[in-house]
Amino acid sequence: MNSSFRRIYCLMLIVSLSVFTKKVEAQQSMIQDVNYLYLEKLLATARENYPAVKQYQIQKDIDKLNINGQRLNWFSPLNAFYLSNPNTVFNSNNSPFVTGLQFGVNINVADILQKPNKIKIAKENLLLTEANESQYAQTLEVEVKKRYYTYIQQLNTVKLFSKSVQDAEGLLNDLRVRYQRGEVEFRVYSEALVNFSSISKQKLEAEATYLTAKATIEELTITKLEDIK
Repeated sequence: MNSSFRRIYCLMLIVSLSVFTKKVEAQQSMIQDVNYLYLEKLLATARENYPAVKQYQIQKDIDKLNINGQRLNWFSPLNAFYLSNPNTVFNSNNSPFVTGLQFGVNINVADILQKPNKIKIAKENLLLTEANESQYAQTLEVEVKKRYYTYIQQLNTVKLFSKSVQDAEGLLNDLRVRYQRGEVEFRVYSEALVNFSSISKQKLEAEATYLTAKATIEELTITKLEDIK
């Protein structure tokens, strides 16, 4: 192999290794691409739109209504009643002696004693819902951040593969011209073609992974990323 072939072979080797090298560089520099202001917007959108968050708010409203209902229901253990007798009893002077109408009140002592506990239980249910809501909010925040960081990583990977494809394509075109001129062997040109095809395939796979990462964020925000400004 003459010096020209060695140079071309070295160029192919450089292109083949460029993807790995750039991945390492991406791991060192992708932090610069993290937009924390935009991340806060993603978090706010997820908190506003994600169904599970709305369910907790609905449950809190139900718990509050239950507390108010228990407070206003203090008189439920008291049952007033009256008895009406249409027959009137007369005395010797033919004057009404008994009207035939009686009033009464039933008191359910057990319900009265249980009322404070029912109110307390209603309040505890609200506290439990609020605690679960707070815990879920933290879980949601972590999940949004994880998916956003993965999204940024995959975006950088796509950019790096795009650059690698350009480099491989440039080398392939150069070798094609040289091969047509008879300056390089077919084997060298064929290896460059295989290398270009391999990197192009990896780029497509990276793009699919990037789109998947984007979709996982939109699953939480219920809004396309393009619409979150």
